[in-house]
Amino acid sequence: MHKYARNSSNCLSFFAVFLASILLSGCTDLSRKGSSDSGEIPLFNGKNLDGWYTVLKTKGINKDTEGIFKVEDGLIHILGKEFGYLCSKKEFENYHLTVEFKWGAKKFPPRENAKRDSGILYHFPADKRDEVWPYSIECQIQEGDCGDIWLVGPAVTANGQRFDKKYDRIVKTRDAEKPWGQWNTMEVIADGSKCTHIVNGVIVNEATDTNVRKGKILLQSEGAEIWYRKVSLKPLRP
Repeated sequence: MHKYARNSSNCLSFFAVFLASILLSGCTDLSRKGSSDSGEIPLFNGKNLDGWYTVLKTKGINKDTEGIFKVEDGLIHILGKEFGYLCSKKEFENYHLTVEFKWGAKKFPPRENAKRDSGILYHFPADKRDEVWPYSIECQIQEGDCGDIWLVGPAVTANGQRFDKKYDRIVKTRDAEKPWGQWNTMEVIADGSKCTHIVNGVIVNEATDTNVRKGKILLQSEGAEIWYRKVSLKPLRP
């Protein structure tokens, strides 16, 4: 082969390798960017309850001497022995909340013979009082009733009807909860004046015209043992 031809061939080979390396690098960078820029914010770090405070009906704020709320093996363990809640220190608005839970075995009075019960309370304004239960909207977590809407003060519109009484209930449209012992995924989409409840990927409840649009997020202790392995939030807009 002519020397010029050999040099040209070598240059082309080098250019091809160089171009391939750039493309592969770009693909890797894009892949990393997709995973790191998802926008999801973990509200539970898997180690402790930083960013949260506790409220118990009989003891008050941050006086959990019995360990009703604690972290075990990277999971949030809520014993359920006393009524109360784990509350985020921050308020949030316009978000997609994702929570993964499964039931424990223990139940306590006065609900030892009732369905296992807990819940996600949201839109709890910072200027409202901590009490059991505080002003908020509940995404029900209860055996057979996951996704029901309970109003603990606020007002919403659902199914063409206005609900504005304390402890008004809007029953879910479908049952999507998994059997006891399995992990369930609960999602709450709070988008302006609309809220949507999703159980294991199935939309089960929706309400609009909420009169409260932001607030703290709570996980209840309500007579039943429950475990959480994920609590994360993705803002819907900046």
